[in-house]
Amino acid sequence: MNTETIRQLTLAVVAVYCAVTSGSNLIAADKPNIVMAFADDWGKYASVYASMEPDSIHEVVSTPNFDSVANEGVLFNRAFVSAPSCTPCRSSLLSGQPFWRCERASILQGAIWDFSIPAYPLLLQEKGYRIGHTYKVWSPGSPADAPHGGAKTAFNSHGRAFNGFSQNAMKNSDHEAGKKQLLDEVRKNVRSFLDSDDDAKLDGDSPFCYWFGPTNTHRKWVAGSGKELWNIDPDDLKGKLPAYLPDVETVREDFADYLGEVQAFDAGLGVLIEELKRIGAYDNTILVVSGDHGIPGVSRGKCNLYDLGTQVPLAIRWPAGIKNHGRVVDDFVSLPDLAPTFLEAAEVAAPKTMIARSLMPILQSEKSGQVDPDRDVVFTGRERHVAAARTDNMPYPQRAIRTDQYLYIINYKPDRWPMGTGPGFGAPGSLPDETLLRENTFAAFGDMDASPTKAWIVLHKEQDPQSFEYAFSLRPNRELYDIKADPHCMTNLAEDRKLADVVLGLDHRLMNYLQSTGDPRVSDDPIFEHAPYTDPNSKPKPKTKRVKAKR
Repeated sequence: MNTETIRQLTLAVVAVYCAVTSGSNLIAADKPNIVMAFADDWGKYASVYASMEPDSIHEVVSTPNFDSVANEGVLFNRAFVSAPSCTPCRSSLLSGQPFWRCERASILQGAIWDFSIPAYPLLLQEKGYRIGHTYKVWSPGSPADAPHGGAKTAFNSHGRAFNGFSQNAMKNSDHEAGKKQLLDEVRKNVRSFLDSDDDAKLDGDSPFCYWFGPTNTHRKWVAGSGKELWNIDPDDLKGKLPAYLPDVETVREDFADYLGEVQAFDAGLGVLIEELKRIGAYDNTILVVSGDHGIPGVSRGKCNLYDLGTQVPLAIRWPAGIKNHGRVVDDFVSLPDLAPTFLEAAEVAAPKTMIARSLMPILQSEKSGQVDPDRDVVFTGRERHVAAARTDNMPYPQRAIRTDQYLYIINYKPDRWPMGTGPGFGAPGSLPDETLLRENTFAAFGDMDASPTKAWIVLHKEQDPQSFEYAFSLRPNRELYDIKADPHCMTNLAEDRKLADVVLGLDHRLMNYLQSTGDPRVSDDPIFEHAPYTDPNSKPKPKTKRVKAKR
């Protein structure tokens, strides 16, 4: 028996031994770790985008850690959520499909995760990954954790004060010390997962899947904190706000405070990166950084299908899997595309329900700009956000298609108020005072978070009726905007006869997608219009009827 034969036999024996002792469900140690850093309500605002969009809000915010991820990986210029509301966005991301296929998790209040819907963290866990999360996530745990989700995989033992960053940092007379204390909390929470040796850890070489989800960019935050904590001058935003927002001191300060929370999240991201480097895992980790939708408490942001509500930052770093680092990609991508990407990277088969498209071809390409010509469009939608925003907890159903040039929106119930009813506007009663509008989302127009911006627009309705109309008024059945000529979507072209063919083409493509993906909104049984979707207190049935895609 020659040396080569002995070597081959030895390798075969070792392979069999490893397979037997490791178990069929374990993944090899060289599989990449998968880390998702996901901020609540963080729209597309990051300093790395400033060079692509001169004289914009990107020039006012500083996100060095997000920028480093982008510069060492791939930056996506056209990333969108499936729905501009936290729960349906997370549901679609975790399950790799449009939000309308996620059953009770397609809505916010009253949402219940159906564990018969595969989610990528659980699929990875079944194959040997150790999973966990810090701060907010949507149900990456076991069925025993439903409906609250993830209790057994939460690593928050050192506190959750970071979620109220400005509130807690401003309490400390030494603001820098206050900021450091909150970042120390992040470090300890992250370490509690990375250094964990409890029963959830399969062995020292097991890859991990971790979700880092602070909520500090979700309202509310302290007025003036952007300047006080991060030296963001509201006056630097003059002339940079969207045209439908009043360019006044109150709104500029509100936006500056929001950007301060974005910088706080970025600082927390920096801590996460440091900890991954500490344990030598950074270069074998797929690190994805993004947000779940646009800014809250502002006209046309969160809960809207305009770009301010649906477009988000997205950067992916993975040294082993990304070619030609530092590329900027203009392909249209939807966050549900991440789930099949993660599974493909881990060599785990994606279930048939996961109909989103993996980003792996883009990551492994060497091209910038438009990489895949078929990724020329993205689809978004919305059903119900806050239950009590409208009478009988009814949704505000919308679907949209976004291309390079156009945004086309269908408002299925144009007789309903898009942001909910409010005193003196679609509902009886007098206007609430400024404090209520700043502090209590349910005081009026419940689908827009309470904020100084909301208060200013409502209370200045007589002096600035146009800003009020942009924020709260009824909308037509169809909207069409030329994004290139009208990036802020100020002029609806849906009734322009010259663009009739454009409307027809976009409508046809949108309807084909909705039908092919089994959207209940275009079926004979629009389930979102009745219980349990209109009853936030209803309990789930033992088995739910699944909506299947047409193939």
